Amino acid sequence: QVQLVESGGGLVQAGESLRISCSASGSIFSINSMDWYRQAPGKRRDLVAAITSGGSTYYSDSVKGRFTISRDNAKNTVYLQMNSLKPEDTGVYICNAEMRGANDRMYSYWGQGTQVTVSS
Repeated sequence: QVQLVESGGGLVQAGESLRISCSASGSIFSINSMDWYRQAPGKRRDLVAAITSGGSTYYSDSVKGRFTISRDNAKNTVYLQMNSLKPEDTGVYICNAEMRGANDRMYSYWGQGTQVTVSS
């Protein structure tokens, strides 16, 4: 079994910064991509940022230039540095990891999420 645990969420004011992290533990063979999704109340879960094992990154247009995703492969941890936060960034930030098992099959795991609230 694999567990993903997010941390670092909280309440900040618009314009401030916050860093959240997600650590994977358990029977990890190989992690391909690690991603951050955001789900606001009453809205669908949207991909915010992603990073591959080789360090290639993706950002949604809404966060490009403000958010930075990074990962520490030795610690099986992904980070999301969020700068110049806006009220519309409010939501539950959920970590996802795409992993390859020892049987060469792909698996997708999700964390429970961490709440980020940005006040105006």
